[in-house]
Amino acid sequence: MRASRDKILIIGIVASGKTTLARQLSVKHGIPWHELDNIVHRRMEEGSRKRTREEQMELIRQIDREGPWIMEGVDRSSYAALYEMADIVIFLDPPLWKRKLRIVRRFAKQKLGLEPAHYKPDRTILKAMFRWTADFERNRPQFETKLAGYSHKVVTLRTRREIDRYQNGGV
Repeated sequence: MRASRDKILIIGIVASGKTTLARQLSVKHGIPWHELDNIVHRRMEEGSRKRTREEQMELIRQIDREGPWIMEGVDRSSYAALYEMADIVIFLDPPLWKRKLRIVRRFAKQKLGLEPAHYKPDRTILKAMFRWTADFERNRPQFETKLAGYSHKVVTLRTRREIDRYQNGGV
């Protein structure tokens, strides 16, 4: 990996390990990482406001001008340009059962105050996470078709072993 020049997009559904991998790569290679949720939503003390598509892209272009970056999040049409901008697109795709388990574990940790959240961890968000997961699985063929257009730079990682091997220089 040419880490000093790379622009890395990490994409996946809820609880796929995007933030964990982004944080690890950021530390290992000294590349700043950005959660795409924080580009979509402007966080303020009184709550958050969803940015317009134009505002999101302006923020992304600003980050892009600053040099290498790692961006991680779920697939959204509002920042589809990132697929073109990225040197590497990492699709994290752990098994469905593992993602469901992670959703429940994350929810429990957030309810207990052991893990921070940008949202109120209540039953509504828990249901939404499972709904988003089901929606992703239902729309998976369209998403995989989109990824196929970038096959020259897409790396799909499904297991911890694949992630570790990737971080250590091989896939």
